[in-house]
Amino acid sequence: MKVHHLNCGTMRLPGAPLVCHVLAIETGRGLVLVDSGFGTRDIAEPARRIGGVRHLVRPALDPHETALHQIGQRGFRAADVTHIVVTHFDLDHIGGLADFPDAQVHVTAEEARGALSPATRLERSRYRRAQLSHRPKLVRHEPTGERWRGFAAAEQLTGIDDGIVLVPMPGHTRGHAAVAVDAGDHWVLHCGDAFHHPGTLGGARRVPAALRIQERLVAHDIKALRANQARLAELREGVEEHLAVVCAHDPALFEAARARSRGVSM
Repeated sequence: MKVHHLNCGTMRLPGAPLVCHVLAIETGRGLVLVDSGFGTRDIAEPARRIGGVRHLVRPALDPHETALHQIGQRGFRAADVTHIVVTHFDLDHIGGLADFPDAQVHVTAEEARGALSPATRLERSRYRRAQLSHRPKLVRHEPTGERWRGFAAAEQLTGIDDGIVLVPMPGHTRGHAAVAVDAGDHWVLHCGDAFHHPGTLGGARRVPAALRIQERLVAHDIKALRANQARLAELREGVEEHLAVVCAHDPALFEAARARSRGVSM
């Protein structure tokens, strides 16, 4: 499968420039997205769809950054997007869903429950019903039993195509998941918001204070988040040559993944 790395939402958190890293995967059955970033409706109605948080994260809301525009540049139409796999239902990950109304939207059943029937104050504040007002075609998954590289549960999404795996990583939200994609010579593990900065997983880069604070403030279960980060750190250290571990918002990881997909050395 050919994997395109798209930035579908530049954001400017104080002291920490961010991207919205979206995967566009060419399969034999159509185009598949992992997350969708901000979409055209967010640009048209930022107050209703994004709310006051837009003044903190300051999204660019550039129509050229939408997934709809970027797949068009690659010769695809909205109707070519048959499936969208979302890591979770935070607004900067699902804003573009409405641009692809015919696509099936795959999510963990636990995340769907959290978004549609929020049980905590944090869930009631983080999920915006406007993002789902177009009534997307949800496909709920409950991965159990199958292990994936040290993670206890996973589900091969064979109904989409071979080589796409949903890996639950709760913590940031109650039903948060990562998505693993076979890119041919390596796998891409899109971890969503399981971490926000590679420094969280070890290495020389320091995590900006704004990201450390934000991560803790919006975590549904901080202990589960830290446990998954520890597993990711071990995984990234052990098989980096054959596995690209990326998150949704780090610009450096995004650029490295995009260069690797093009065969460019960095």
